Amino acid sequence: MSRRTISAQPRRRRRSPFRSAVVFSLVSLLAFSLGAPSAGAQELPPPSAQLEPILGPFRDHPLVANSALAIQVMNLETGDEVFSLNADSALVPASVTKVLTSAAALRTLGPTYRFSTEMLRVDDINEDGILEGDLYLRGTGDPGLVIEKLWKMLQDLQVEGVVEIDGDLVFDDTWFDREYLIAGWRKDVDLASGPAYFAPISALSLNYNTVSIVVAPGGKAGEPARVQLETPAEVIEIESEVQTVRSGKRSWIQVERSVDPKTHIVTFTLEGAVPVGADTERHYRSVGNPIAWTMSATDALLEQTGIKLNGKFRLDETPEEAEVLVTHRSPPLHELLNHTNKYSSNIMAEHVLKAMGAEVKGEPGTTEQGLEVVREYLDELGIPRDEYTLINGSGLTRDARLAPSHINAVMMDMYHHPQVAPEFMASLAVGGVDGTLRRRFNGTPGAVRGKTGSLNNVYCLTSYVRSGNGETYALSFFANELRRSRPARALQDAMGKVIIEWDGTVPEPPAP
Repeated sequence: MSRRTISAQPRRRRRSPFRSAVVFSLVSLLAFSLGAPSAGAQELPPPSAQLEPILGPFRDHPLVANSALAIQVMNLETGDEVFSLNADSALVPASVTKVLTSAAALRTLGPTYRFSTEMLRVDDINEDGILEGDLYLRGTGDPGLVIEKLWKMLQDLQVEGVVEIDGDLVFDDTWFDREYLIAGWRKDVDLASGPAYFAPISALSLNYNTVSIVVAPGGKAGEPARVQLETPAEVIEIESEVQTVRSGKRSWIQVERSVDPKTHIVTFTLEGAVPVGADTERHYRSVGNPIAWTMSATDALLEQTGIKLNGKFRLDETPEEAEVLVTHRSPPLHELLNHTNKYSSNIMAEHVLKAMGAEVKGEPGTTEQGLEVVREYLDELGIPRDEYTLINGSGLTRDARLAPSHINAVMMDMYHHPQVAPEFMASLAVGGVDGTLRRRFNGTPGAVRGKTGSLNNVYCLTSYVRSGNGETYALSFFANELRRSRPARALQDAMGKVIIEWDGTVPEPPAP
C-alpha cells in the first residue's frame, strides 16, 4: 500500500510546479477582465464536482470487487482530480511503462536525438581501393537499422573508394553492455521459442534482431510448402515439414526454435499445412545472439556488394584516432517513439532506455543506468522512489509497479511541456485511427490518444481524452488479477466514452 491514503473518494491532486504559476496567472487575468460575479449570478461548480456524479457509478462495477483496479482521471487544464479509485495503488503497468520511458527520453535526449552507425578506419586507402588495415563497424543502438540501410552503407563505402579490406572487419558494440535479454522477463516458453516481442538488445542490432520466415503453398496438394528466410544468413537454419493441402483446408503453422550456445546457430523447425492458393505468410522470430546475427548478415552483404575481405570478423573497440568513412543516422527520436508507443515495440523502448544510460551516465549503457535517469525524472515530478518499482523500459515484466497517479503526473508534465508536448502526443496511438487503439473509440476518431499495456491477467491504459466541452483529461486505468481482459477493456472504453460525450452540463440532482 502506498504511503499516501488510498481512497475511492475524489481528491485534488498536485499539479506540476510550472503549471501552478500559469494557472494562477490565467485565473487572475480572467478575474480582472470579467470582474466579480454579480449578486444574482450562480457560480458553476468546478469540473471535478460536475463530473463526479457521472463517473461515480463506475465504482460499483463488478470488476472492482473481482480484480485489482486502480484508476485516476485528471483535468489537465486545472490539475484537478476528477475521479479516483485506488489511484495511488501500485500495480503491474505492462507496456504503459513505455510512456514513462518515452517522456524521460524526450526530456533527456531531446526529440531530434539520432542513433548513429558508422564505418571507420585507422589505416590508409591505397590507389587500388584497398584499405590497408581494419574496417570498424560501430553501433550506438539504432533500434531501426534494417538490412537495406546496412547494404546502403556498404555501397557508400565503395563510393569512398574502398573495394577491398586487407585487415579485419571489426564489430564494435561497446556503446551498450552485453546483457542481451530484456531485464525481468524469463518466461520459459519465450526463452525457448523466441517470439519477436522478446528480441535481444544490442548496440549493433539489425532487423529488430528478428528473422522473417516466409511460408507459401506449393503448386499442388501433397507437395512441400515453400519455406525460406526473407534475409538469409548462415547462423539461421530452417527445417520444414510444412505440407501443401487441398484448397479449403485449414492453414496452421507451428514454429520451434533451438539455439546452439557455442556456434550461435539458430534452427527453426516448422510443422503444419497450407492450402493450395493460400496467401503467403510471414512468421517473425527473434535471433539468438544479436552480434552473431549481424555478422552473418553482413557477410552475405559483402558478397552481394563485391567488397573483398581478406581478414576475419571479430569484436573489439574502435580506436579513438579512427576516422569516419560512412555514417548512417536513424530517424529522430520522436519518429522512433511513434513506433515504440503506437505499436508497443519492446526492443525500441529498451534501446532508448540504454541510450539514456550511455548518454547521461556514461558508456556502456545499461538497463540500470537508464532506469536511474528515469527515476531522476520522477524525482523532479515529486514522486517518492519507495512508491514504485522499475525493472526495464518496455514493461515486459510482472515485477514492475506503478500507480495511475504516477503515470498521470507524467501525462500532465508532457501535456504542458513547451518543448516536447507535440512530439509526445504524436507518439501515442490515436483511438479509431492507428496503433493499438485503431479498433477502439471508433465512433469518435481522434478524441483519444493513449498507450495500452497487456500481459496475461493484466490490462492497462493511459490516455488523453478530449471532452465535448473542449477540455482534455488524463485517464489512467490499471487492471490486474483479471480472469479475462475483455471486461476491463469494455470498462475503459465506457469511461472514455462518458468523458468524450460530456458537454459541461451540470447533471440535475435526483428528485427527492
